[in-house]
Amino acid sequence: MLAVQLQRHDRPDLACAAVEIPDPEAPGPNEVVVAIRAGAINPADLLIFEGRYPGPEELPAFVGIEGAGEVIAVGEGVELQLGDHVMSLGRANWAEKVKGPAAQFIRIPKTLAWRDAAQLKANPPSAHLMLSRYIDLRPGDWVVQNAANSAVGRHVIRFAKARGFKTANIVRRAALIDELTALGADVVVTDDGDAAAKIHAAAGPEARIRLGIDAIGGQATATLGDTMSDGGTVVNYGFLSGEDCRFTPYHTIIHGLTLTGFWLVGYMRSTPRPEIEAMYAQMAAAFEEGALISPVEAEYGLGQTSEALAHAHREGRGGKILFIPNGAI
Repeated sequence: MLAVQLQRHDRPDLACAAVEIPDPEAPGPNEVVVAIRAGAINPADLLIFEGRYPGPEELPAFVGIEGAGEVIAVGEGVELQLGDHVMSLGRANWAEKVKGPAAQFIRIPKTLAWRDAAQLKANPPSAHLMLSRYIDLRPGDWVVQNAANSAVGRHVIRFAKARGFKTANIVRRAALIDELTALGADVVVTDDGDAAAKIHAAAGPEARIRLGIDAIGGQATATLGDTMSDGGTVVNYGFLSGEDCRFTPYHTIIHGLTLTGFWLVGYMRSTPRPEIEAMYAQMAAAFEEGALISPVEAEYGLGQTSEALAHAHREGRGGKILFIPNGAI
Protein backbone atom coordinates (compact mmCIF):
# COMPACT_ATOMS: atom_id res chain seq x y z
CA MET A 1 0.00 0.00 0.00
CA LEU A 2 1.01 3.66 -0.33
CA ALA A 3 1.78 6.08 2.50
CA VAL A 4 3.17 9.63 2.43
CA GLN A 5 6.62 9.98 3.96
CA LEU A 6 8.45 13.15 4.98
CA GLN A 7 11.99 12.51 3.77
CA ARG A 8 13.68 15.86 4.37
CA HIS A 9 12.73 19.41 5.28
CA ASP A 10 12.21 21.34 2.08
CA ARG A 11 9.48 22.90 -0.02
CA PRO A 12 6.48 20.64 0.63
CA ASP A 13 6.29 19.08 -2.84
CA LEU A 14 10.00 18.24 -2.62
CA ALA A 15 10.01 17.18 1.02
CA CYS A 16 7.54 14.29 0.78
CA ALA A 17 6.96 11.24 -1.36
CA ALA A 18 4.47 8.39 -1.49
CA VAL A 19 6.25 5.13 -0.70
CA GLU A 20 5.15 1.53 -0.93
CA ILE A 21 4.95 -0.23 2.44
CA PRO A 22 3.40 -3.51 3.61
CA ASP A 23 -0.26 -3.58 4.56
CA PRO A 24 -0.82 -3.45 8.34
CA GLU A 25 -0.79 -6.79 10.12
CA ALA A 26 -3.94 -8.02 11.85
CA PRO A 27 -4.78 -5.83 14.85
CA GLY A 28 -3.85 -7.02 18.31
CA PRO A 29 -5.86 -6.50 21.48
CA ASN A 30 -7.32 -2.97 21.69
CA GLU A 31 -6.17 -2.16 18.15
CA VAL A 32 -8.00 -1.40 14.91
CA VAL A 33 -7.16 -1.02 11.24
CA VAL A 34 -8.77 1.87 9.37
CA ALA A 35 -8.98 2.43 5.62
CA ILE A 36 -8.44 6.17 5.22
CA ARG A 37 -10.99 7.71 2.89
CA ALA A 38 -9.92 11.36 2.99
CA GLY A 39 -7.53 13.75 4.71
CA ALA A 40 -7.10 17.49 4.27
CA ILE A 41 -3.76 19.21 3.76
CA ASN A 42 -3.47 21.96 6.37
CA PRO A 43 -1.00 24.85 6.73
CA ALA A 44 0.50 23.11 9.77
CA ASP A 45 1.40 20.11 7.58
CA LEU A 46 3.19 22.37 5.12
CA LEU A 47 5.09 24.16 7.89
CA ILE A 48 6.16 20.80 9.34
CA PHE A 49 7.57 19.81 5.96
CA GLU A 50 9.50 23.08 5.79
CA GLY A 51 10.87 22.53 9.31
CA ARG A 52 9.03 25.52 10.75
CA TYR A 53 6.49 23.75 12.99
CA PRO A 54 6.73 20.95 15.56
CA GLY A 55 6.76 17.60 13.80
CA PRO A 56 8.58 14.28 13.71
CA GLU A 57 11.93 14.33 15.48
CA GLU A 58 13.50 11.71 13.21
CA LEU A 59 13.25 11.39 9.43
CA PRO A 60 12.02 9.75 7.35
CA ALA A 61 8.61 9.74 9.02
CA PHE A 62 5.04 9.12 7.95
CA VAL A 63 2.85 12.22 8.11
CA GLY A 64 -0.60 13.72 7.73
CA ILE A 65 -2.43 15.49 10.55
CA GLU A 66 -5.92 14.85 9.20
CA GLY A 67 -7.46 11.53 8.25
CA ALA A 68 -10.91 9.97 8.39
CA GLY A 69 -11.92 6.52 7.30
CA GLU A 70 -13.70 3.24 7.89
CA VAL A 71 -12.83 0.53 10.39
CA ILE A 72 -11.90 -2.62 8.44
CA ALA A 73 -10.42 -4.83 11.21
CA VAL A 74 -10.72 -4.90 15.00
CA GLY A 75 -8.79 -6.65 17.75
CA GLU A 76 -10.06 -8.06 21.00
CA GLY A 77 -11.55 -5.71 23.56
CA VAL A 78 -12.46 -2.96 21.08
CA GLU A 79 -15.80 -1.13 21.21
CA LEU A 80 -15.48 0.10 17.63
CA GLN A 81 -17.12 -2.15 15.08
CA LEU A 82 -16.40 -3.10 11.50
CA GLY A 83 -17.77 -0.42 9.20
CA ASP A 84 -17.69 2.38 11.78
CA HIS A 85 -16.59 5.75 10.45
CA VAL A 86 -13.82 7.32 12.51
CA MET A 87 -11.48 10.29 12.66
CA SER A 88 -7.86 9.65 13.58
CA LEU A 89 -6.16 11.57 16.37
CA GLY A 90 -2.77 10.34 15.14
CA ARG A 91 -0.42 12.39 12.96
CA ALA A 92 0.52 9.86 10.25
CA ASN A 93 -2.79 9.58 8.41
CA TRP A 94 -1.93 10.00 4.74
CA ALA A 95 -1.91 6.30 3.98
CA GLU A 96 -4.25 3.79 2.45
CA LYS A 97 -4.58 2.04 5.81
CA VAL A 98 -3.62 2.96 9.35
CA LYS A 99 -3.33 0.63 12.34
CA GLY A 100 -3.31 1.93 15.88
CA PRO A 101 -4.77 1.76 19.36
CA ALA A 102 -8.55 2.05 19.34
CA ALA A 103 -8.17 5.13 21.56
CA GLN A 104 -6.49 6.88 18.63
CA PHE A 105 -9.81 7.00 16.79
CA ILE A 106 -13.06 8.83 17.46
CA ARG A 107 -16.32 7.53 16.00
CA ILE A 108 -18.05 10.02 13.69
CA PRO A 109 -21.51 9.89 12.09
CA LYS A 110 -21.81 7.77 8.97
CA THR A 111 -23.97 10.55 7.57
CA LEU A 112 -21.06 13.02 7.69
CA ALA A 113 -19.64 13.48 4.20
CA TRP A 114 -16.03 12.33 3.81
CA ARG A 115 -15.05 15.78 2.51
CA ASP A 116 -16.21 17.28 5.80
CA ALA A 117 -14.83 14.43 7.93
CA ALA A 118 -11.46 15.05 6.25
CA GLN A 119 -11.46 18.56 7.72
CA LEU A 120 -13.00 17.87 11.12
CA LYS A 121 -9.97 17.38 13.33
CA ALA A 122 -8.02 20.64 13.32
CA ASN A 123 -9.79 23.73 12.01
CA PRO A 124 -13.36 23.63 13.41
CA PRO A 125 -12.29 23.00 17.04
CA SER A 126 -9.57 25.64 16.75
CA ALA A 127 -12.11 28.26 15.71
CA HIS A 128 -14.61 27.12 18.34
CA LEU A 129 -12.10 27.07 21.19
CA MET A 130 -10.48 30.41 20.39
CA LEU A 131 -13.91 32.05 20.38
CA SER A 132 -14.82 30.38 23.68
CA ARG A 133 -11.81 30.12 26.00
CA TYR A 134 -10.12 33.52 26.22
CA ILE A 135 -12.73 36.28 26.40
CA ASP A 136 -16.28 36.09 27.73
CA LEU A 137 -17.77 37.54 24.58
CA ARG A 138 -21.30 38.94 24.63
CA PRO A 139 -23.68 39.45 21.70
CA GLY A 140 -22.62 42.58 19.86
CA ASP A 141 -18.93 42.22 20.76
CA TRP A 142 -16.42 42.19 17.91
CA VAL A 143 -13.74 39.71 16.92
CA VAL A 144 -10.94 40.74 14.56
CA GLN A 145 -8.87 38.20 12.65
CA ASN A 146 -6.29 37.94 9.91
CA ALA A 147 -5.99 35.17 7.30
CA ALA A 148 -9.77 35.37 7.29
CA ASN A 149 -10.05 33.33 4.10
CA SER A 150 -8.42 30.31 5.72
CA ALA A 151 -10.53 27.37 6.87
CA VAL A 152 -10.19 28.51 10.49
CA GLY A 153 -11.07 32.05 9.47
CA ARG A 154 -14.22 30.93 7.68
CA HIS A 155 -15.26 28.84 10.68
CA VAL A 156 -14.69 31.83 12.97
CA ILE A 157 -17.03 33.90 10.80
CA ARG A 158 -19.78 31.26 10.85
CA PHE A 159 -19.48 30.44 14.57
CA ALA A 160 -19.35 34.13 15.51
CA LYS A 161 -22.43 34.92 13.44
CA ALA A 162 -24.38 32.11 15.10
CA ARG A 163 -23.40 33.37 18.56
CA GLY A 164 -24.27 37.01 17.92
CA PHE A 165 -20.69 38.31 17.64
CA LYS A 166 -19.50 40.62 14.88
CA THR A 167 -16.34 39.97 12.89
CA ALA A 168 -13.77 42.27 11.33
CA ASN A 169 -11.65 40.34 8.85
CA ILE A 170 -8.31 41.12 7.24
CA VAL A 171 -7.46 39.53 3.88
CA ARG A 172 -4.78 40.00 1.26
CA ARG A 173 -6.99 40.12 -1.86
CA ALA A 174 -9.90 42.47 -2.52
CA ALA A 175 -11.61 39.69 -4.48
CA LEU A 176 -12.37 37.98 -1.16
CA ILE A 177 -14.39 40.86 0.30
CA ASP A 178 -17.73 39.98 -1.30
CA GLU A 179 -17.21 36.25 -0.74
CA LEU A 180 -16.59 36.56 3.01
CA THR A 181 -19.37 39.14 3.38
CA ALA A 182 -21.76 36.62 1.86
CA LEU A 183 -20.49 34.06 4.39
CA GLY A 184 -21.54 36.36 7.23
CA ALA A 185 -18.58 38.65 7.85
CA ASP A 186 -19.52 42.13 9.08
CA VAL A 187 -16.38 43.95 7.91
CA VAL A 188 -13.72 42.74 5.46
CA VAL A 189 -10.67 44.86 4.60
CA THR A 190 -7.43 44.31 2.74
CA ASP A 191 -4.13 44.66 4.56
CA ASP A 192 -2.55 47.58 2.76
CA GLY A 193 -0.83 49.06 5.80
CA ASP A 194 -3.99 50.81 7.02
CA ALA A 195 -6.16 47.84 8.00
CA ALA A 196 -6.67 49.06 11.56
CA ALA A 197 -7.89 52.48 10.41
CA LYS A 198 -10.28 50.89 7.90
CA ILE A 199 -11.70 48.57 10.57
CA HIS A 200 -12.21 51.44 13.03
CA ALA A 201 -14.00 53.47 10.35
CA ALA A 202 -16.27 50.59 9.36
CA ALA A 203 -17.05 49.26 12.85
CA GLY A 204 -17.60 52.68 14.40
CA PRO A 205 -16.31 54.27 17.61
CA GLU A 206 -18.60 52.28 19.90
CA ALA A 207 -17.43 48.86 18.67
CA ARG A 208 -16.02 46.66 21.43
CA ILE A 209 -13.26 44.71 19.68
CA ARG A 210 -12.32 42.39 22.51
CA LEU A 211 -10.75 39.38 20.80
CA GLY A 212 -8.12 39.15 18.07
CA ILE A 213 -7.25 35.90 16.28
CA ASP A 214 -3.82 35.80 14.65
CA ALA A 215 -2.68 33.16 12.17
CA ILE A 216 0.33 35.05 10.87
CA GLY A 217 2.64 36.56 13.50
CA GLY A 218 5.11 39.33 12.75
CA GLN A 219 3.69 42.77 11.99
CA ALA A 220 0.25 41.22 11.45
CA THR A 221 0.02 40.62 15.21
CA ALA A 222 0.68 44.30 15.89
CA THR A 223 -1.96 45.27 13.33
CA LEU A 224 -4.54 43.26 15.24
CA GLY A 225 -3.42 44.96 18.46
CA ASP A 226 -3.92 48.34 16.80
CA THR A 227 -7.58 47.50 16.19
CA MET A 228 -8.37 46.24 19.70
CA SER A 229 -10.36 47.85 22.48
CA ASP A 230 -8.54 48.36 25.79
CA GLY A 231 -8.18 45.18 27.82
CA GLY A 232 -8.68 42.83 24.87
CA THR A 233 -6.77 39.65 24.05
CA VAL A 234 -4.97 38.61 20.88
CA VAL A 235 -4.69 34.83 20.44
CA ASN A 236 -1.88 33.70 18.15
CA TYR A 237 -2.36 30.24 16.64
CA GLY A 238 -0.26 30.31 13.48
CA PHE A 239 3.26 30.76 12.11
CA LEU A 240 2.39 31.81 8.56
CA SER A 241 4.84 34.73 8.36
CA GLY A 242 7.68 32.79 9.94
CA GLU A 243 8.33 35.86 12.13
CA ASP A 244 8.00 36.41 15.86
CA CYS A 245 4.79 38.09 16.98
CA ARG A 246 5.22 41.86 17.35
CA PHE A 247 3.56 43.49 20.31
CA THR A 248 4.75 46.74 21.85
CA PRO A 249 4.55 48.40 25.28
CA TYR A 250 1.98 50.67 23.64
CA HIS A 251 -0.26 47.62 23.29
CA THR A 252 0.45 46.00 26.65
CA ILE A 253 0.90 49.01 28.96
CA ILE A 254 -1.15 51.80 27.46
CA HIS A 255 -4.03 49.64 26.22
CA GLY A 256 -3.76 46.71 28.60
CA LEU A 257 -3.82 44.14 25.83
CA THR A 258 -2.84 40.51 26.35
CA LEU A 259 -1.03 38.34 23.80
CA THR A 260 -1.43 34.61 24.28
CA GLY A 261 -1.18 31.46 22.20
CA PHE A 262 -3.42 28.56 21.24
CA TRP A 263 -2.26 25.09 20.15
CA LEU A 264 -4.84 22.40 19.59
CA VAL A 265 -2.30 19.70 20.47
CA GLY A 266 -1.90 21.19 23.93
CA TYR A 267 -5.65 21.29 24.42
CA MET A 268 -6.01 17.65 23.39
CA ARG A 269 -3.27 16.54 25.78
CA SER A 270 -4.89 18.20 28.78
CA THR A 271 -8.59 17.53 28.15
CA PRO A 272 -10.49 14.43 29.29
CA ARG A 273 -11.57 12.08 26.52
CA PRO A 274 -15.35 12.55 27.08
CA GLU A 275 -14.98 16.31 26.56
CA ILE A 276 -13.01 15.76 23.36
CA GLU A 277 -15.62 13.35 22.01
CA ALA A 278 -18.44 15.74 22.87
CA MET A 279 -16.65 18.60 21.14
CA TYR A 280 -16.14 16.60 17.95
CA ALA A 281 -19.77 15.49 18.00
CA GLN A 282 -20.70 19.17 18.13
CA MET A 283 -18.34 20.02 15.24
CA ALA A 284 -19.68 17.13 13.11
CA ALA A 285 -23.24 18.29 13.74
CA ALA A 286 -22.28 21.82 12.67
CA PHE A 287 -21.09 20.48 9.31
CA GLU A 288 -24.19 18.34 8.84
CA GLU A 289 -26.51 21.23 9.71
CA GLY A 290 -24.72 23.58 7.32
CA ALA A 291 -23.50 25.85 10.12
CA LEU A 292 -19.96 25.10 8.92
CA ILE A 293 -19.00 25.06 5.26
CA SER A 294 -15.47 24.42 4.03
CA PRO A 295 -15.10 24.22 0.25
CA VAL A 296 -12.80 21.70 -1.42
CA GLU A 297 -10.84 22.80 -4.48
CA ALA A 298 -9.24 19.50 -5.49
CA GLU A 299 -8.74 15.87 -4.50
CA TYR A 300 -5.63 13.77 -5.18
CA GLY A 301 -4.61 10.17 -4.76
CA LEU A 302 -1.46 9.34 -2.84
CA GLY A 303 0.30 8.63 -6.12
CA GLN A 304 -0.04 12.37 -6.83
CA THR A 305 1.61 13.50 -3.61
CA SER A 306 3.94 16.09 -5.18
CA GLU A 307 1.13 17.61 -7.24
CA ALA A 308 -1.20 17.75 -4.23
CA LEU A 309 1.36 19.44 -1.99
CA ALA A 310 2.34 21.93 -4.68
CA HIS A 311 -1.35 22.79 -5.13
CA ALA A 312 -1.86 23.18 -1.37
CA HIS A 313 1.20 25.46 -1.18
CA ARG A 314 -0.14 27.73 -3.93
CA GLU A 315 -1.56 31.14 -3.03
CA GLY A 316 -5.02 32.18 -4.11
CA ARG A 317 -6.76 28.85 -3.70
CA GLY A 318 -10.54 28.70 -3.35
CA GLY A 319 -10.75 25.70 -1.03
CA LYS A 320 -9.01 22.81 0.67
CA ILE A 321 -6.85 20.22 -1.04
CA LEU A 322 -7.64 16.64 0.00
CA PHE A 323 -5.90 13.31 -0.25
CA ILE A 324 -8.25 10.43 -1.10
CA PRO A 325 -6.02 7.40 -0.46
CA ASN A 326 -8.55 4.74 -1.49
CA GLY A 327 -10.18 6.36 -4.49
CA ALA A 328 -13.15 8.57 -5.17
CA ILE A 329 -15.37 9.58 -2.25
